[in-house]
Amino acid sequence: MRFLHTADWHLGRTFHGEDLLSHQAAWAQWLVGLAREERVDAVLVAGDLYDRALPPVDAVALADELLGRLTEIAPVVVIAGNHDSPQRLRFGAGLLARAGLHLRTDPLDCADPVVLGGVAVYGLPYLEPDLARAALGCEARGHAAVLGAAMARVRADLARRPAGTRSVVLAHAFVAGAQPSDSERDLAVGGAASVPASTFAGVDYVALGHLHAPQRVGANGRYAGSPVAFSFSEAGHEKSVCVVDAGGAEVVTRTVACPVGRPLARLRGPLDALLADPAHRAAEEAWVQVTLTDPVRPSDAMERLRRRFPHTAALLFEPQGAGPEAEGTYAARLRGLDDEALVARFVADVRGTEAEPDELALLQDALAARRLREAVA
Repeated sequence: MRFLHTADWHLGRTFHGEDLLSHQAAWAQWLVGLAREERVDAVLVAGDLYDRALPPVDAVALADELLGRLTEIAPVVVIAGNHDSPQRLRFGAGLLARAGLHLRTDPLDCADPVVLGGVAVYGLPYLEPDLARAALGCEARGHAAVLGAAMARVRADLARRPAGTRSVVLAHAFVAGAQPSDSERDLAVGGAASVPASTFAGVDYVALGHLHAPQRVGANGRYAGSPVAFSFSEAGHEKSVCVVDAGGAEVVTRTVACPVGRPLARLRGPLDALLADPAHRAAEEAWVQVTLTDPVRPSDAMERLRRRFPHTAALLFEPQGAGPEAEGTYAARLRGLDDEALVARFVADVRGTEAEPDELALLQDALAARRLREAVA
């Protein structure tokens, strides 16, 4: 049995306000070709088809097209992620299962595997602890408790099957020891959402979703990662899907790199240097995050950057040589200042240098004009 493991499509998501659907559509076309080329026996999608519970119409249309084409090649097993609406995703589940699309969105279905060629594929959707506890008969609170209860049901079902039955679990969770990025939505505050890798003991392969960096976790788990990047923290990721061979004595996995629609680049330095440096030529076609280090904030910085780097998406300022930061809270430093001193301090704090005398004169004229308008109002 050969499986294609993917996850975290997040259809409908934007990147710093830029539409990603054309990039996701190109990836979808590639995925269909890969599934056909690899002659996979099933496709596993470990949650977060969509980026929100009520996805835009064009995202739903792309999911419909992609899942339809994949089911023409092999059965597809999909679980709901924390971004998906389980109720909406499960619509027509019984009918779709007859066409080869198996949806697992209900905690009660976690021990009802899709059996493919002697391999039992269990789908554990994202389990919100306070909602899943009652369904799973779990008295303890928290992610580890509900996932532990779900896996106990999986192992009980597996024990009733013929000896030697291979097992695969799809789960959408944050496994302790894995590396997150900035683009995942926190499942709980303070790391309480993480579960130990030992939670999934007893199965041959764990197809994980939620974290966007492809990575191994535990003895037999792997995050497929997202097909495209959703934050600049993913600049070092090599996006991939996982091909899993589960028919031999051991489960063998390998990754296949995804095509990159538009790469990510992070640039840092003074504005004029960045605009002139030929070493940054490759960034002209990338999504770009720029951190400017000019001691004085340049005017029209984003406009000037986009003339050379049209896809500049994020602009940060870390002025160098602007002098030490003042001590105390900002409110404390402003307390007791008159209007002229307050606007002068604002200029200094925003720009990193004190206002020039002619600038102070303009500010004083503006304040005087305001007082005059208020006096005659």
